[in-house]
Amino acid sequence: MSFTEYENKRVVVTGASSGIGAAVTETLVGLGAEVHAASRRKPTVQTAGFHALDLSDPASIEAAAASIGGPVDVLFNCAGAVPMMPAIEIFKVNFLGTRYLTELLLPQIPSGGSVVNTSSDGGYAWRTKHALILDLLATTTFRAGVEWYEQNEQAAGHAYSFGKEALDLWTMQLSATTIQRGVRVNSTSPGAVQTPMLEAIEGAYTAAAIDPVTVPSGRRSSAEEQVGPLLFLGSDGASYVNGADIQVDGGFGATLNVAGTLWG
Repeated sequence: MSFTEYENKRVVVTGASSGIGAAVTETLVGLGAEVHAASRRKPTVQTAGFHALDLSDPASIEAAAASIGGPVDVLFNCAGAVPMMPAIEIFKVNFLGTRYLTELLLPQIPSGGSVVNTSSDGGYAWRTKHALILDLLATTTFRAGVEWYEQNEQAAGHAYSFGKEALDLWTMQLSATTIQRGVRVNSTSPGAVQTPMLEAIEGAYTAAAIDPVTVPSGRRSSAEEQVGPLLFLGSDGASYVNGADIQVDGGFGATLNVAGTLWG
């Protein structure tokens, strides 16, 4: 992978110890970037810095952000929670904690920098909950977001999907303001990716529950196949790409769109 411009760039990767985050971290280290890993556990690859991070805990988020400092050329938000966790914990990690960390680091991102969020196929249906999600996005603190979710859990639906739906719409909303000072915000939406998270999902459910997401490609993605689109969005090659979501799912979302079933 020849994203040579990442050499000496100061980048932050959340979820750096596993799955897509680990693959992004390893690739960036190989490209010569100054990588700051932010996750619950240290990654196996040696990075310039490790910052313990629990996205469900505001104090941990604040400590990690202070430890990381600046500047931050690119923030890769790759951390995620498995769907079997308690609903509020999933929502904290997949949206509230990611939003809070990003807000704390944004002042450290200079013009020309970017934020790249890892969303999911599970967030595609945000259009059906547009007004509900905008109401959530009007909350301005982590605590207020928790309270909002507790009051609206039934309307929100499954915490994993709703967290990704919120992440998608927030990415677009945030991009409209950060671009005014030269900072781009984009996301990717992976499909079925063979990671420890997917293995945990398969263990709790069945492979049959995952197989439909492999249509039409007929296979699952590797974590490494998700790296290129993420690095592209963070690179100067995407200098006029802002507020976009790239589906990295082997065409799964496209088949649902064509069938007219994507939005329920």
